[in-house]
Amino acid sequence: MGLFQKIKSIGIFSAFSGIGEEFYEELEEALILSDMGMDTSLEAVEELRRRVKEEKLRTPEEVRGCLRRVLKDMLSVGEATLDLSTRPSVLLFVGVNGVGKTTTIGKLGNKLRGEGNRVLLAAADTFRAAAADQLAVWADRGGLDIVKHREGADPGAVVYDAMNAARARGADVVLVDTAGRLHNKQNLMNELSKISRIIEREQPCCARETLLVLDATTGQNGLIQARQFQEAAGITGIVLTKLDGTARGGIVVAIAKTLGVPVKYVGLGEGIDDLIAFDAEHYVQALI
Repeated sequence: MGLFQKIKSIGIFSAFSGIGEEFYEELEEALILSDMGMDTSLEAVEELRRRVKEEKLRTPEEVRGCLRRVLKDMLSVGEATLDLSTRPSVLLFVGVNGVGKTTTIGKLGNKLRGEGNRVLLAAADTFRAAAADQLAVWADRGGLDIVKHREGADPGAVVYDAMNAARARGADVVLVDTAGRLHNKQNLMNELSKISRIIEREQPCCARETLLVLDATTGQNGLIQARQFQEAAGITGIVLTKLDGTARGGIVVAIAKTLGVPVKYVGLGEGIDDLIAFDAEHYVQALI
């Protein structure tokens, strides 16, 4: 795919001259440099070390293939597809400012519509100036329904109206935008809890996903954000934006392994079609 800085570009496997401590130390450094983090990198190297010994691996290609399997196993932490089992289903998007949350909602709404779903957007980010207008532009581009209020309105009221509109219009999926929330702002987290209660009250037992949108270029800071949002919002999946040539990619493994939360989509550009379902097999092939 050519999306990530390749570990192989560091020359570990091409300079392979046997499996010893020097090899494992260089690999550990390469994984850390790929934004995988210290703990996750150490765990990956130790697991590779164990499997190499157990399987009696000798060649660079055997070891490379084994590392791919190790990383893929680390990524296998949950269902990577969205739960859209009820009508409507609700996708709630959370994340700090500037990560591309509104853009992601527009892209995913377009993708879901292309798969035959009737999609409704709820512009519950009433705090950021012109956030609802930005989402409305995406709705126009994708031919999607939208519910929005004036700037500064109660986000809960937007969600209430959106849930009623979803029933009235026969929507299959409701995508809820929320204000960019800093993980240390308790009042904003309380607001998120209020939105969740409204969804539960208006559409009890509906299939729900809480998707955390992260900027892949932030590296380990993204992992810190993910931990905080997991505690506050009970996230069910991750969407990584800006996962192109500027991102080193290892953060995907760190998040999945540390939090036990699957990455569900990755954003690769600014176009309406530049959002793809995450594929662990393709990911490790690109990384290694």
